[in-house]
Order: sequence, then structure tokens, then C-alpha cells
Amino acid sequence: MAPTWQSIVLGSSISFSFTLVVTQSFMTVPALLVDFPNHSSPNYAERATLLGRQWPHCWAVGNMFFRPISTLGALGYAYSSYCASHSATTSMDWRVLVVAALMHEAKGAYGTHQAGAEALLRKWRKWNILRVITPTIAGCVAMWQLCL
Repeated sequence: MAPTWQSIVLGSSISFSFTLVVTQSFMTVPALLVDFPNHSSPNYAERATLLGRQWPHCWAVGNMFFRPISTLGALGYAYSSYCASHSATTSMDWRVLVVAALMHEAKGAYGTHQAGAEALLRKWRKWNILRVITPTIAGCVAMWQLCL
């Protein structure tokens, strides 16, 4: 049986979700904070300044990579939801796919102050759990619908 256009789009959206889980959450922020010195360390001021210069660039490059993937995922889930709602032959629940699309909403903004870069990245790292959970849920519920 040949795959339909809807299943191809839905499969692509699922792969976007799981790509976001791995890349968005485990690459840039942990890499910047690895071996970051304590406040009492003599190297702290130098590393904090470097971090303040690195973070805006990392955020801009990451945003240029992650935002289109997330947007394509949301559009793919929305399209699949539309197709499921207008098809008499599919067993997919269009409302589940709407939830998957909404899981790809923007999650976070970037701070501009160089002085607070360490605190911002530590806060960002804590929010990474949300950046792992939401695309995982989106991908899993969409895969469940694809397998019906």
C-alpha cells in the first residue's frame, strides 16, 4: 500500500519533533555551561564575560535552526489534522493532531544582558525539560495516530 500525502507529511512532522528533542535540549546550553567555574573562582569573571559574548550568537544560530523545524512540524501536524477532519476513510482523531501542533509553540526568549548570561543560561537549562517533553509528546501522540 502506497503512503498517502497525509502520512508522509505526518511522518515528517514526527521526525521534526524527535529532532528537536535531541538537538534543542542537549547541545548548546549544556556545552556552554560545562566546567563553568563557581562565583568564588578567579576564572569566574573571565568565563562569565566570554559566556555573555557567546550566548547571543549561539541563540541566534540555534533559533535560525530550531524555529523553522518547529514551524514545519506545527504546520505538518495542522495539515494532517485538517486532512483527518475532512476524511471519511481515516481513523485518525484530528483533535490529537491539533494538540501535537500546539506543542510546537515558541518556548523561550533570549536575554540581551551580558552581565546576567550565566543566570540566563542556568534558567534556560532548567526550561530544557519543557523543550524535551513537548516535542516528545507531540511526536508520540502523532505516531500513535499514524499507527491506527
